[in-house]
Amino acid sequence: MFGRTLVELAQQDDRVMGVTAAMPSGTSISRMLTEFPQRTFDVGISEGHAVTFSAGLATGGKRPFTAIYSSFLQRAYDNIVNDVCIQGLPVTFCIDRAGIVGEDGVTHHGLLDIAYLRCIPNMKVASPADEETLRNLMFTSLHSDGPMAIRYPRGKATTKDWHTEMKVIEIGKGRVIDEQPDSDIAVLTVGPILQEAKKAVESLRSKGIKVNLYDMIWVKPLDTDLLKRIASSHSKIITVEDGVVTGGFGTAVTEWCRDNGFDIDIQTLGAPDSWIAHGTVAQLRHDCGYDSVGIETAVAKAAGKNS
Repeated sequence: MFGRTLVELAQQDDRVMGVTAAMPSGTSISRMLTEFPQRTFDVGISEGHAVTFSAGLATGGKRPFTAIYSSFLQRAYDNIVNDVCIQGLPVTFCIDRAGIVGEDGVTHHGLLDIAYLRCIPNMKVASPADEETLRNLMFTSLHSDGPMAIRYPRGKATTKDWHTEMKVIEIGKGRVIDEQPDSDIAVLTVGPILQEAKKAVESLRSKGIKVNLYDMIWVKPLDTDLLKRIASSHSKIITVEDGVVTGGFGTAVTEWCRDNGFDIDIQTLGAPDSWIAHGTVAQLRHDCGYDSVGIETAVAKAAGKNS
């Protein structure tokens, strides 16, 4: 889906370039390589060079989409900081295999990128919950200034009708998924883990436990207007992310609430401060406590009831 969308963007705008570091098929940038071989570059197993090369393209007026697995992008951290972000260059980091990846094991889990990117000035960080939002984020990055990171998981699309007309979405704006005025607990998600949260909310509602659900989309910048409204009208917030909780999305929400005077109970669900071993995505999310069962358990506990 990413590969097909990138080809569409390249057809619309001849500034679009594709860059990867020996991951053309894994990232599906191979579709771009087939359609636009003169505008697609595989630089080999050299992630730092891929990023600096992308920065060079951006200084020349191009709009590079740089597709690298989350765990491998760590190798290019200095290049991201010094060659892209300090310059404020319009490089779009397409972070494949973000979150738990399953049977590739501990070296391939993409659990650190939110934490290591959100601290960089000039960087925008987003994670789409669905295919349509991913397409819109890619389109938005093409029509905005400065670097942007879009993180998305390994796996299949969840909808068959994802091929919608792309549109620019507002940077730093989340969305309400399910909201009722008499609910005291808010669940805030970022990325496709929203699908697990939806299952949990549906089950909780059947048991008489009311909870509101929000897809924040952006880790940086946060939707502070929506967050202010949530913090003002709920006594408990539960954040859910497919990444480490240390320094991640939940940390960003906690910091904002603290800095803006909201004394609210916040629980962060995500990967713990330990290495995650080999297993299926479903198994590992369950072990880490942020699949639908883990989310339901956390909400029920916050509501003072047994799940």
